[in-house]
Amino acid sequence: MTPIRLLPPETARLIAAGEVVSRPLDVVRELLDNALDAGASRIEVEIEGGGLSLIRVRDNGGGIPAADVPLSPLRHATSKLESVDRVTTLGFRGEALWAAAQAGQLKLVTRPPSQLGATQLTAHGEAVEVGKVSAPAGSTVSVSDLFKYLPARLRTQLPAGAELREITALLTRYVLHWPHLHWKLTVEGEAKLLHAPADHRGAVASVYGPLNANRVIGINAAGVCGVLSRPELTRPRRDRMHFAVNGRPVLAPPELERAVIDAYAELLPAGHAPLCVLNLTLPPEDVNPNVHPAKAVVALADLPGLCLRLTAAVQSALSGHPLSRPLPELRAPAPASSPISGGTFPALNMVGLYRQTYLLAEGEGDLWVIDAHAAHERVLYEELSRRLRSEPPYELPEPELLQLGPEQLARLHERDAELRGWGLTLEEFGAGLARLRTLPAALAALPLPRLHEQIIESALGLSSSPEREVLGRLACAPALKAGMLTPERGAAVLAQLSVCDQPWSCPHGRPTVLRLSERDLMHSFGRRNVRDVVRGRDETELKVLLISETE
Repeated sequence: MTPIRLLPPETARLIAAGEVVSRPLDVVRELLDNALDAGASRIEVEIEGGGLSLIRVRDNGGGIPAADVPLSPLRHATSKLESVDRVTTLGFRGEALWAAAQAGQLKLVTRPPSQLGATQLTAHGEAVEVGKVSAPAGSTVSVSDLFKYLPARLRTQLPAGAELREITALLTRYVLHWPHLHWKLTVEGEAKLLHAPADHRGAVASVYGPLNANRVIGINAAGVCGVLSRPELTRPRRDRMHFAVNGRPVLAPPELERAVIDAYAELLPAGHAPLCVLNLTLPPEDVNPNVHPAKAVVALADLPGLCLRLTAAVQSALSGHPLSRPLPELRAPAPASSPISGGTFPALNMVGLYRQTYLLAEGEGDLWVIDAHAAHERVLYEELSRRLRSEPPYELPEPELLQLGPEQLARLHERDAELRGWGLTLEEFGAGLARLRTLPAALAALPLPRLHEQIIESALGLSSSPEREVLGRLACAPALKAGMLTPERGAAVLAQLSVCDQPWSCPHGRPTVLRLSERDLMHSFGRRNVRDVVRGRDETELKVLLISETE
């Protein structure tokens, strides 16, 4: 057996440096954190050769006093950390400049605003030189020839184009979470990203374009600020759900993502996620950023409580906005050869029916189209929801035996208390059977075929919200179908929809109403006169001006 021995200091330094800087992306992240900690309002990043040839980060922050500069490339030398139990800065380990000097050629030029003359430091390995230069206030940190003298690590790097994509994605995260700063990314001498100081909506415009920025709403609650997308802007992936904790962009725990998605409830189709940029502010002692080499993951105290507060904040933000979705763009025929409404639903006057399926209504200067089936589903769903727990359970005259699969039995054990809270009593009977003893009274008398089987299948299905799944399924069956709509039924559904708690979507996430502003309709016909003004909902919604509208 090979005896245990201490590694040589040079080998130990390279191993430790590799934990901090394993690729150019790590250098960029560490330097951005230092610039933000310095209070910079303008940060510029230059990249050459995918970051292997050159990484330069320039900021106008507080700079480093001349007396402290020789200490800056030493390992674990930092001015930021007082206690590992209470980290209040983005950087805190004191390893960024040291690791960069071990992996490449480090050059630092820095000057506090109150200091005459700047200090320049160059370092590679343990060799350090310090001198005086002229420079503006702030700091410029350059790392060149990254891994040039570490061929084994150099061979494992991503291609320059792939690394550049990762760096760009990282910088856009910082833009989204720090929108009030000026940001610039230059690649091979060409500006690739520019962002002028703005709010979170402006940051979304810089990163994802003005069309997406027009479809987000603000959230500003205790400990939570940022933007959320309206229900029409969703994706089948969660790649545009962005979270920062105390200013640090992080990979959010799945529980936080689920807390946001749950707040949308029926406003989102199953399997879809919104775009969101959320800055969470927590007591420093409740956050541990020292659990990941790249500080991309943080440990959070009382994560379940935080999720509940986040869900409530998102629901509150959604409740304050009309969530109706715009009608698709009108196209001229070719020549021959919208959680809780909070009173945001408009007063609508029905003007007609279309194909005995859709209601046409007028309100607030707009034309509204209502899907009668989706609207009726929403009305029935909320009626069942109100009655579910307000009425005592109905005891079946004779208990009914039902066959359950292994997964259903497992979910029965998990959800038994919740189901009994509704009035649904289902007892395991052995041999894969369960005995149904009581049903919620609101559901027991519904005239639906296979009622009991439908309830059990939905209650023990894959959905994370069995109550919503059961009520949504049972509300769908009796709702008005295509071809069944009459003026009388339409007027009744419209009146009932207007008093719903959440009138903008059916229980499955489909919109109940679409709207078309008079202004858009007139433009589609090429009409421009005194009535061509912003009116209706357009008058109150903040719009990001599209470049095409100014040309």
